[in-house]
Amino acid sequence: MNDTTPPNTPITRHLRITGRVQGVGYRWNMAQQAQRLGVNGWVRNRLDGSVEAVVCGPVVAVQALVDWAQRGPSGARVDGVEVTEAAGTFEGFLQRETAV
Repeated sequence: MNDTTPPNTPITRHLRITGRVQGVGYRWNMAQQAQRLGVNGWVRNRLDGSVEAVVCGPVVAVQALVDWAQRGPSGARVDGVEVTEAAGTFEGFLQRETAV
């Protein structure tokens, strides 16, 4: 995100989170955090051990969720969060099944 984007501008971002992020409640906690922040989208595990998410909402809320993703829940060890632009709009926040 950049400093010139108005804080309520809706944006969509794709996140790829690596580290010890499966088997520690990462998806459930991300969904709870997204709901608290008013962010829509989805999160799922990947077979490679990473977690993937697409998040959509006001720039300040999405940035807050990205900041949370860099820490994760207490049992996680986040090694990295790759954030790229994405498209789409969503209603609610879903935990999806594991993807390839």
